[in-house]
Amino acid sequence: MTPLLDVQGLSIGFGDAPPVVQDVNFTVNAGETLAIVGESGSGKTLTCRSVLRILPGAAQLRAGQINYNNGDTVTDLLTLNERKMRNVRGNRISMIFQEPMRSLSPLHRIGNQVSEVLHLHRGMGTADAKRDVLDTFERVGFADPERAYRAYPFEMSGGMRQRAMIAMAMVSKPDLLIADEPTTALDVTTQAQVLGLIKNLQKETGMAVILVTHDLGVVANMAEKVVVMNKGRVMESGPAPAVLGNPGHGYTQKLFAAAPVIPKVAEPSAPLNYDDPILELKSVCKTYTVRGAGWRAKTKVHACIDVNLTLPRGKTLAVVGESGSGKTTCARIALGAEAPDTGSKVIFHGAKGSDPLPVHNMTRPERVAFQRQAQMVFQDPYSSLSPRMRVQEALTEPMEIHGIGTRADRRDKAAEMLRWVGLNPDMLKRFPHAFSGGQRQRLSIARALTLDPSLLVCDEPTSALDVSVQEQILTLLEDIRDRMGLSYLFISHDLAVVARIADEVAVMRQGVVVEQAPPDTLFYDPQHPYTQALIAAQPEPDVNRPIDLSLVANGAGSPDTWPEMFRFDGSAAPDLRELTPGHKVRCHV
Repeated sequence: MTPLLDVQGLSIGFGDAPPVVQDVNFTVNAGETLAIVGESGSGKTLTCRSVLRILPGAAQLRAGQINYNNGDTVTDLLTLNERKMRNVRGNRISMIFQEPMRSLSPLHRIGNQVSEVLHLHRGMGTADAKRDVLDTFERVGFADPERAYRAYPFEMSGGMRQRAMIAMAMVSKPDLLIADEPTTALDVTTQAQVLGLIKNLQKETGMAVILVTHDLGVVANMAEKVVVMNKGRVMESGPAPAVLGNPGHGYTQKLFAAAPVIPKVAEPSAPLNYDDPILELKSVCKTYTVRGAGWRAKTKVHACIDVNLTLPRGKTLAVVGESGSGKTTCARIALGAEAPDTGSKVIFHGAKGSDPLPVHNMTRPERVAFQRQAQMVFQDPYSSLSPRMRVQEALTEPMEIHGIGTRADRRDKAAEMLRWVGLNPDMLKRFPHAFSGGQRQRLSIARALTLDPSLLVCDEPTSALDVSVQEQILTLLEDIRDRMGLSYLFISHDLAVVARIADEVAVMRQGVVVEQAPPDTLFYDPQHPYTQALIAAQPEPDVNRPIDLSLVANGAGSPDTWPEMFRFDGSAAPDLRELTPGHKVRCHV
């Protein structure tokens, strides 16, 4: 059987340097899923972009063939003229990009951007295209497809924007879907739904998938074949059961060793001591008013509902939940960047025994002092670091704002912080674009540490990183926490990451905390159906343990479909009750 796509001897380079992709070979059959696995910089994304001929302008296709079988003839895509290539892109071969904010137009509504594919390649009218788009939005997990259709990209969370990108690639039902880290920004329940959707579309249409990922759990659930790349070369390839079950190459074994997993816990742990808190959130609520379209009335969205959290000094409190659950809103409220509803309280205790500071009722001098003590590490370091500032300027700017030290002192402190995060002080003169994703995240951590804070809020700091870099960042955060006595408010959707770093876990769903406990207790005896769904949705690098999609759908469904003990309607959720010492669950008595 002639494969749908046959890549032979592909080599890509830049300038006079050695090739960054060298002699890559693989085939994909109709209806088959091929996973390309490797660390950041291994050449897997360049390889896939070459299929659509959307490489950077300076890239050189030095050798190779990419043969595409359209059913009638086999065509080398590298020799196809541009006019015919445009008919292939987005129509016969679609691609999901890793960074949706850079791929979606900020000036156009999401629905119009997705509909454009059907207008250009299918000649559909507005009404027919909208119907297909709304159906696709519903299938990729949008709770309100109409609202998503009218929204602009900046009105959506990172996970929501990624869903829109997935819908854009899949709405035309292509022959081949190239998915470049398609679930990196998604929570595990939505990830499970999206993976299930891709599988269903494959069954319906015979679509093939090339899956670019660093998540071996996703590979185990999706792929029939695996190609492992490192430094532009194929290290290992073969059927997924063989590669995942018995990796032969040392590099593949190293990737497996770095992959985080939810631990098997033998017994629950003791509850935390809350005698010395550094941060307290009391009855925190946040309501947004969303504009209506045309004649429609404005609607209220409850992002946080009666959130009560306490972070002990020197500990890590993790807030876990799917995109849109309210966890980032909680973090912004904790830092004073977002004003909560009336009646909410956020109390910060700067030093042990010091007077409590109401974060949302501070004088200007108190706010300046608080901002020195509480810093944030953002999810996307590329967006949080100015592309026009060298690393030295980015690291010394916070100290300049707070009037700390002389120019030489600030430069020395910046160099010291680079050493702390495992980078060379010689890098101070570089710009952010000269660093990899993992290095940029280290720079963000270094910038947050320049003011010697006591509280660090980490908003998905490892979600976009490959497993080996993620392992390095988590080890770094643990080391810094212990050396500086820091307290972390850690926002994540990845329970395996949380199991590694957290002392306490709060699980959020639609603005409310549904379960809270130390990680060992939570994984030993998860009580709430949503927590059980999160654990069930965590992919494992084992082809014999696929994701249980039915359990995931049950826990991630509407609260009025949950078991009677946990069921509620609208925002009238039951109270958070302590069932055993240190283990709280939102349920009816």
